[in-house]
Amino acid sequence: MKYDFITIGGAVEDITFKVDDGIVINNKKDVLRQKLLAFEYGAKIGIKSLERFPGGGANNVAVCLSRLGLKTAIISDLGDDASGERLLKNLKEQKVDTRFLKKMKGESTGFSFVVKGKNNEHVAFVYRGAAGDLALNNLEAKSLTQASQIYLASLSGQWEKVLDKVFAVKNVKVAWNPGIVQLKAGVLKLNKYLKKTEILFVNKDEAIELAISDKKNKNRGAEFLKNDKELILALKSFVAKIVIITDGINGANYFDGQTFHHENSLRLPDSKIADTTGIGDTFCATVCAGLVKYNDYRKAMKLGMKNAAANLRKPGAQNGMMKIKI
Repeated sequence: MKYDFITIGGAVEDITFKVDDGIVINNKKDVLRQKLLAFEYGAKIGIKSLERFPGGGANNVAVCLSRLGLKTAIISDLGDDASGERLLKNLKEQKVDTRFLKKMKGESTGFSFVVKGKNNEHVAFVYRGAAGDLALNNLEAKSLTQASQIYLASLSGQWEKVLDKVFAVKNVKVAWNPGIVQLKAGVLKLNKYLKKTEILFVNKDEAIELAISDKKNKNRGAEFLKNDKELILALKSFVAKIVIITDGINGANYFDGQTFHHENSLRLPDSKIADTTGIGDTFCATVCAGLVKYNDYRKAMKLGMKNAAANLRKPGAQNGMMKIKI
């Protein structure tokens, strides 16, 4: 069977709770933690609401691509529990092929505690559960040849072995949104994979972390890190084709080695924003779909922003994603 995309990475259940007592602190001295969400030490914090939603990078991207009319499969691990059943049911309802989804006996499905503050921005505490030791067996590795593109989300556990198998697949393009573990490994370890990456997606903080992990950028100073073009140029020196850096309400930047393009976000009033969870996944997946269908980065970036804005309007990482055939 042929697929437009196979996504690889996490599938978790988001347990989202809303609180009003958090304070956002500007922390500009630390370029990797410029804003903090803080609570009174030792206090008991009241929760206004609590909800459960499907989440996880590979899960969110697979659903988004499927909603846009692309034939999509997911490779991930679930536990043999009620959360896993809920995630599996949702993927099937969203017409994502789940034949490569493994249910790990005796293990728990991953989850994240998503704390939403007053303006619905969030902090997520993630437990990867069964997906924490995701590996590709021979059947799954062979299945990758059936895809036109692979979308790599955050990985942990045997992540280097997974990347070795993914990037060994010939004639298949790879879009990659590396996770915390990969970013901490730095450019020295990631370089051989980045050289084969079709599209690298990172947010501004991740871009800075990746850039300064290279010794030639480590001491270039704050002005370099604040300069969008300098930062994306630094990342492009590692990446084969395209770098896209997202920056929340400030939009996103695209660079393919020749063309630099900035796309503004579609700003919504705070009263219209229900949830920011999964917005990055929505944007990245939609840009991938747009590039496949239109072969036009401007159209793809605009569609990405449109879908991200649509998803902001509903709670959960997936509920607001557009359902259209592009």
